[in-house]
Amino acid sequence: MLLVGAVLALQAEVNGRFAHSLGTGLRAGITAALVGFVIALAILAPLVALRADRRADLVRVVGLVRGGEVPPVGLVGGLLGAFYITSQGLAVGVIGVALFNVAATAGQSVSGLLVDHAGLGPGGRQTWSVPRMVAAGAALTAVAMATAERLVDAPVGVTLLLACLPLAAGAGLSVQQALNGRVAHRVGPLVTTFVNFVVGAVGLCVVLLVSLALPGQFAELPDNGWLYVGGPLGIIYIWLAALLVRVHGVLVLGMAIIGGQVVGAVVIEWVTGVHVGLFGYLGAVLVVAGVVVAARMKR
Repeated sequence: MLLVGAVLALQAEVNGRFAHSLGTGLRAGITAALVGFVIALAILAPLVALRADRRADLVRVVGLVRGGEVPPVGLVGGLLGAFYITSQGLAVGVIGVALFNVAATAGQSVSGLLVDHAGLGPGGRQTWSVPRMVAAGAALTAVAMATAERLVDAPVGVTLLLACLPLAAGAGLSVQQALNGRVAHRVGPLVTTFVNFVVGAVGLCVVLLVSLALPGQFAELPDNGWLYVGGPLGIIYIWLAALLVRVHGVLVLGMAIIGGQVVGAVVIEWVTGVHVGLFGYLGAVLVVAGVVVAARMKR
């Protein structure tokens, strides 16, 4: 579960740089997300098509929706994932990967409580409790500490405005994990991942057409191969999250993802030469401690 969070932190850095190299405006962020989705589909399609059981599971998804066993809203996880990836491209280049993770993990923490309380996940309803809220509060405190120095140096108005985008996208991740967990319970995590990318790619194509009417411009595709790994990283995230949410619930999974994101963001900034202060390291330790607390809770 910590690995899932580290993958998200790395994906945010990659997609932010990719979108910046593609041009300006909304169309650049959406194009970066769409390219990642297409690459992911190119990897997943043969894995699904070459096995008869996976092809049968893919057909069964349609039957489950038609039969009412899986509500149509259960398939919108791909749209929420597409929104999150797009927000990476739009916001990371301006506010940085650390602050992006602050806003996203804040949304995940609060949304994880609500999603578990509503029983949207495959593990059923998990009511609020003081320890669960304390654990989520520890995560919020930790991610704020980890980026306190960045907030001091950044323009506050622009920072808060752009932070609203990953805040909403992070909240959507908890819903995506719950919905994907329900579908994966019926057809497995790989087919669920494939369906997510298909739905997300269709949604991104529609939004890209709309974005062409807005200000912005395209640049040439970059030559750096590592900028194209956002799609494969997304496969790892969705597959593992759909598998693990069945075991641990949305909040615990979300807490672990937050831990991986914070630690991953600190490592990324250290590797890329961005100064990591004492609060950054203390915040990483605190959020991992919060993950341990949440993981030890009984249902």
